[in-house]
Amino acid sequence: MPEETSSVSSSIPKVKLRPRKAQPFFGRHPWVRDSGIEKVEGKVEDGDMVQLISDKDRFIAYGLINRNSHLRVRLYSWDPEAKLNDRFWKARLERAILMRREMGLLTETTGCRLVYSEADGLSGLIVEHFAGHLMIQVTSLGMHRRLDSIVKILTELMEPKSISLRGEAGILKLEGLEVESRLLAGQLPEEPITIVENDLHYEVDLSEGQKTGFYLDQRDNRRVAARYLPSGAKVLDMFCYSGGFALNAAKHGQAASVHGVDGSGPAVSAAQRNAQRNQLDNVSFEKADCFDYLKARVDAGDKYDAIVLDPPKFTKTRRTIDEALRAYFHINRHATQLLRPGGILVTCSCSGNVSRDEFMMMLLGVAQKSGRDLRLLEQRGASPDHPVSATCLESEYLKCFIASVG
Repeated sequence: MPEETSSVSSSIPKVKLRPRKAQPFFGRHPWVRDSGIEKVEGKVEDGDMVQLISDKDRFIAYGLINRNSHLRVRLYSWDPEAKLNDRFWKARLERAILMRREMGLLTETTGCRLVYSEADGLSGLIVEHFAGHLMIQVTSLGMHRRLDSIVKILTELMEPKSISLRGEAGILKLEGLEVESRLLAGQLPEEPITIVENDLHYEVDLSEGQKTGFYLDQRDNRRVAARYLPSGAKVLDMFCYSGGFALNAAKHGQAASVHGVDGSGPAVSAAQRNAQRNQLDNVSFEKADCFDYLKARVDAGDKYDAIVLDPPKFTKTRRTIDEALRAYFHINRHATQLLRPGGILVTCSCSGNVSRDEFMMMLLGVAQKSGRDLRLLEQRGASPDHPVSATCLESEYLKCFIASVG
């Protein structure tokens, strides 16, 4: 693929918007859906750079086109002099890396999200850093076509031990892409590596881990939630994955006992090894269906001082939003039944299609149906290496509410 030139050129294909469709894009929203486009002028291949223009022929931005996707053009540059060449991508990657470095998250023992798609002006690209190893996830055709350049730039800027590629089938299907997970540069370790988060050691299997290996977005929420636990608390951590909330509760929350439950056998095994690695003997883990487990504990009359609910996505589209909200209601209702008066509920949603307001209204319904007072102590989001773009609020996906249940 030839590199796009850095000077303004009338030869760049134009994507013309329909009347009264330009305002969001003058406002720097990065997604142009097919429904807003009038026509494409000029010869263009999917993944090429195009210039978005209004129905009045005003330049708006440069982007990458994909006619296989309803999200037809992703926008990156609103400067007519700043075209999408390697120099542009390098500047964006340098900016993202600098921010994480200034946060103190780029060390030989830490994990962080190095690049977060739209929030870093790099729509369709996610990069995560694990103790010197990089994991790339591409979610757009345009970024996939530039993968070689991205790897070259990251190698120059970071000198990583390895760079690997991961794909997420559901998203890639929408882009008309097939991406096979593979090693792109360097060498992967034969055994899981160890990262340190909140003074706790976790194993990360770079070859087998879910998505890009470890959930980094809850870093700060895990530590904050532990501060709300009374000394000697009995804690239940549902959908515990590799034990993040459970281990923080056991070490930093002074809990007397913590029990984690997850439906994945490998995740539970990893959580058990993490507990041993941190010499925590007040935490245990169990493989079980989390919905069935909560109901069984309610039926048994069990009581807890704190419960954490951190489930996987319940919906990937707005079409199934009602089903997702029912699932959230179900597990939160059971949790309130299991909590002693004054107990702490930490409840999360990583479903980006469920808004913060919708999640709060679900909790309102839980309070009404259960006859319990839910007092929201904190409303939190993802850790700051997962920033939210003010011009693309869709980049806010994680909700973490900490509540006292009366």
